[in-house]
Amino acid sequence: MAAKFTTSNFEQEVLSSDIPVMVDFWASWCGPCRMLGPVIDELAAEADGYKVGKINIDEEPELAERYGVMTIPTVMVFKNGLPAKKSIGVQPKSALLQLLK
Repeated sequence: MAAKFTTSNFEQEVLSSDIPVMVDFWASWCGPCRMLGPVIDELAAEADGYKVGKINIDEEPELAERYGVMTIPTVMVFKNGLPAKKSIGVQPKSALLQLLK
């Protein structure tokens, strides 16, 4: 299961991480987000050398705003505390894994 990132743990879990962190910006009312959810959870379960978590934009709007998330689902990979790569919309697992490289 993917971790739940919030404003209170974002700095510690994502920005201060010494391994890449995949962040899924999503919302419960978003159909494509619900389609992508199981893929994100699968990546989290298989995580080796990276971390995976989700941000519910309805609960954490300031994080979505800070990173310019206008469309969901948006998946971002953070490396060394900075957003390194981004994908918008439902993507296959293989495409999401490419973001980590």
